[in-house]
Amino acid sequence: MTTLICNCNQTMPLDPKALGQALDEDLTLHTTLCRRDAPAFQKATRNRDDLVVACTQESRLFTELSDQTDGAVDLDVRPIRFVNIRETGGWGREAAQATPKMAALLAAARQPDAEPVPTVTYNSDGRLLIIGPLERAEAMAALVNAALDVTLLATGGSGQQARQYPVLAGQLQSLRGWLGAFDVVVSASNPIDLDLCTRCNACVAACPEGAIGLDYQVDLSLCKSHRACVKACEAVGAINFQRETPPREDRFDIVLDLRDAPGFTQHALPQGYVHLPPTADAMALVRAVTQLRDLVGEFEKPRFFTYKQKLCAHGRNQSVGCNACVDVCSASAISSDLKKNQIVVNPHLCVGCGTCTTVCPTGALSYAYPRASEQGVKLRTLLATYAKAGGQDAALLLHSQEAGAALVNDLGRLAQLDKTVRGVPARVIPLPLWHTSSTGIDLWLTAFAYGARQVWVLMTGEEAPQYHEALREQMAVAESIVQALGYSGRHFKLIEVRDARDLPALDTELGEAPAQGVTKAASFAVQPEKRATLDLALDHLLQDSANRATRTKDAAIALPAASPFGSLAINRDACTLCLSCVSACPASALQDNAERPQLRFIEKNCVQCGLCATTCPENAITLQPRLLLSDERRQPRVLNEAQPYQCVRCSKPFCTLKGIEVMLAKLSGHAMFQGEALERLKMCGDCRVVDIYTNPGETRISDL
Repeated sequence: MTTLICNCNQTMPLDPKALGQALDEDLTLHTTLCRRDAPAFQKATRNRDDLVVACTQESRLFTELSDQTDGAVDLDVRPIRFVNIRETGGWGREAAQATPKMAALLAAARQPDAEPVPTVTYNSDGRLLIIGPLERAEAMAALVNAALDVTLLATGGSGQQARQYPVLAGQLQSLRGWLGAFDVVVSASNPIDLDLCTRCNACVAACPEGAIGLDYQVDLSLCKSHRACVKACEAVGAINFQRETPPREDRFDIVLDLRDAPGFTQHALPQGYVHLPPTADAMALVRAVTQLRDLVGEFEKPRFFTYKQKLCAHGRNQSVGCNACVDVCSASAISSDLKKNQIVVNPHLCVGCGTCTTVCPTGALSYAYPRASEQGVKLRTLLATYAKAGGQDAALLLHSQEAGAALVNDLGRLAQLDKTVRGVPARVIPLPLWHTSSTGIDLWLTAFAYGARQVWVLMTGEEAPQYHEALREQMAVAESIVQALGYSGRHFKLIEVRDARDLPALDTELGEAPAQGVTKAASFAVQPEKRATLDLALDHLLQDSANRATRTKDAAIALPAASPFGSLAINRDACTLCLSCVSACPASALQDNAERPQLRFIEKNCVQCGLCATTCPENAITLQPRLLLSDERRQPRVLNEAQPYQCVRCSKPFCTLKGIEVMLAKLSGHAMFQGEALERLKMCGDCRVVDIYTNPGETRISDL
């Protein structure tokens, strides 16, 4: 491993000896690695060791220099990892105390890349549909027609006389799909056939109501059926009010929507769909044109999720239990398939935010890029290296690798120029993620168990509103747990800022005082299964907090409704022990007893999905969000039991007394259950059949 550090022309204090001790490497301090000291970088590129460069500003220059260096290892074989220690710590009021954080960031960069995952493929031939007013659509088409095959769907306006692009007429009925596979349905309501129309404008001039515009579509609300236009177009025959044409269905690779409101209502728009409203400025126009030109070819993205149906608590027996992932998805990528008792995730629509995995109580949906276990290794490396270098009171700042990283960098640069700005404190360790919602309560509590005093998530304007609420709910659960265990202070919070305008607010938020953390850092590894990781984290926190004077003495911690932990309350007067809840439970938290009529419950397994309550025909089950602190949470306990009922003919137990009583009460007034028929309800299945066939007074099918 080779690590190159640079103090950026002596603008930040670096201690190569202390950093080297933390990283177990001899480090050389450079002053201008991207300029005068560049030969040191070139020398490092010639060996096959993993290479880490503590600079992100000049990453492009270093990459080009590596390509131009004779004997340098190919970047496809040995990529260079760039780490920002300048804006994240070196430029700030506490730069002199930031050595442990710098060591932690460099150590995390040494970790291997995430294991490859399956990919999702998009194929685009460049067929572009532009939807909007004709004149604006034609102007946009002129900017991209050299690279794309353009078709227009006019929604009014006036166009050019020249027929440069195919134009669809009618109303847009439906638009769905993604890059390379947008299915469009257009109603053929326009009496003018645009393929036959010569744009002579004779119909426009002839119409007495002015119902025909220069988009060559008839406004039927203005038309008075004079049919002057039909006569004017007689030679061409492009206008026919009696034409019955079915809706036109087409497939396009890309869609540019110029209307005020987008054609998709979800927050995360499908790949290949670009919305450019009339209010868009010149910069937005440039970005749209650039984006459209680049959407030709074959593209791949990671399949960000894995799904295990056997763990899913979405549905059983056509009943919906947990619907958290469906409700929170901002891309409309998740739908319900109750016939198969599962959810369906469309990988082409999925944008990889991971919020579905965060709110999933069972771990049926898990984040795959990177996997939780890989993210756990990075967390442990960060916090262990920070502690090894002498760091204290670590606060982990999770942020997106684009908008969030930009804000952190802006704050660091501002602190270097304005000494009234604190910058990123020495104890705050930024960690970029693909998306801020991709980690949840399992990794937050794990980070806390690893030694982080606080875990903060930086949310910007790029996240969907429901993501803020989902993370806030999960953080409330985590905070309730650690507070009840005796750890004082605020440990988990969302930092919500929009952009660079809110840098002062961000500077203030990062200056929050440390909270109380664990006495001894945990050493367990994050597991592939979410519930297994949660159990390990909770076990460590329970053990660590056992001797705290401030720890709650209660047997259970009350938790918010979004909790993935909890118990059940059974109305014993209503419950008949039909055990439908047992068959519905996806986590084996509810169990029966083969020896006697009992409903048993293992609290550790309960995910609070609500399927049992939904399934119960007597409405006898109520969820109780909580965390049981005693070992009892791992042991089966009886929620309800009943006296067995014995068959009145053979004395074999076959039901519960409560069940029989309820059944007799409900059916006693029914015409089919009178006399001997009602008495048979007290018999087991075998005796019931025998009684029917041995009773001489019973009417049989053969007698009819």
